Amino acid sequence: MARTAKPLPSLEWLQVSRQWARYISLFSFLALALLLLTWNLGFANLHGARPWLVLGIQLLPLLLLAPGMFMGNPRTHAWACFVVNLYFIQGILAAFDPNRIFYGLLQTGISLTLFSSALLYTRWSFQHARKLAGE
Repeated sequence: MARTAKPLPSLEWLQVSRQWARYISLFSFLALALLLLTWNLGFANLHGARPWLVLGIQLLPLLLLAPGMFMGNPRTHAWACFVVNLYFIQGILAAFDPNRIFYGLLQTGISLTLFSSALLYTRWSFQHARKLAGE
């Protein structure tokens, strides 16, 4: 029994939806970087470690993704879905510490928002490209 292809949404709907998903993913991407920057420079107890070294290690994956995220590359948004899992795990672990519960919950929420919006942007971008190709 052959499967019938599910029809793609309309071109206008895809255009608006992917724009909103991109805006939300960019906002949450910047919010995550700002949260890491603010926490490590202002509130974190690093027990004598150099804050710039810790911050550099934490921000390196985001810095590698930044050019593609700002240009709107769907493949970079797909890779962001993988990378943001590191920050999600870090947020969950931080939420178990009573001294860092707010930071952990905030990081987890921002990570979930980034994951969801980047995933939707990737999906709708590829559907948009298929629709433009005549499918």
